[in-house]
Amino acid sequence: MDKKKNQWKAWLYLLPAIAILLIFTVWPIINTLRMAFLEGYNGLAEAGGASFGFGFANFVSVVNYNKFLTCLGNTLLLTVITVPISTMLALLIAVALNSIKPLKKIFQTIFFLPYVTNSIAIGMVFMAMFHMVTLGSQPLSIGIINSIIEAFGGHAVNWIDAGSTTFNNMVVLIIYIVWNALPFKILVLLGGLQGVNKQYYDAAKVDGASRWRIFWRITVPMLSPMIAYVVITGFIGGFKEYTSIVGIFGDSMGPIGGDGNLNTMVGFIYDRLEDGFQGIASAAALILFAIIFAVTIINLYVSKKKVHY
Repeated sequence: MDKKKNQWKAWLYLLPAIAILLIFTVWPIINTLRMAFLEGYNGLAEAGGASFGFGFANFVSVVNYNKFLTCLGNTLLLTVITVPISTMLALLIAVALNSIKPLKKIFQTIFFLPYVTNSIAIGMVFMAMFHMVTLGSQPLSIGIINSIIEAFGGHAVNWIDAGSTTFNNMVVLIIYIVWNALPFKILVLLGGLQGVNKQYYDAAKVDGASRWRIFWRITVPMLSPMIAYVVITGFIGGFKEYTSIVGIFGDSMGPIGGDGNLNTMVGFIYDRLEDGFQGIASAAALILFAIIFAVTIINLYVSKKKVHY
């Protein structure tokens, strides 16, 4: 009897959280599925009494959009490049932080700062760092990055302003995304390192193993569950990339005067929502979900064979 009473109390305490979850998570997912299969769905039109047929026209509209492949390609490119780079850098930095004694806490705080800073604000800082204003072919104002390049005898580069190349834009975005992704990954890997039994390292030192061999034979295998976790979450976050582009380039999703050539799948979804095409936006969201789900399944399958628990 007491057990049943406690169960009712537990459900009562959970009720507010369950209600919020149902309203703000479960229902939006169900509604997105509904809108995706209502051809040409528009919320205002539905409120006015319009009806919509069931079908796959929204998915066809997404695939036939003239810049769909550009949005998908940008998303894939940014994800495939930034996730491995940020993971490897985070692993090396975590190992270094775990090895030092003096100023360890200060360095941990410095590396963690981007994680608690607004992404748009960081993007605006990067915009100021990489900008270059020109008059004709002569630079009038340059950011700190071009100042450093010129200090070493190089020439200022148009990284992100009007007339810049997509390659230069992508270089800046990759640097930003990698830098912004490091804190969380460092935190996870550093926590894993602190849980590794020191006896493994002591035994390796007795056997005369080199630091590189210890890193690959002990550190990486022992951290493989954490590495798998940050890789999977990194891919999920990479496919949802949007704020970095807005922070640096604004809602034009590219340099001023450009044609939005840096847009991603999430940017495409927001654009369709802004234009009132909720059905097409929902279909694009489902396509993005399917891609993320497939990549996550592949990552989980690979990690099962490579991860040591």
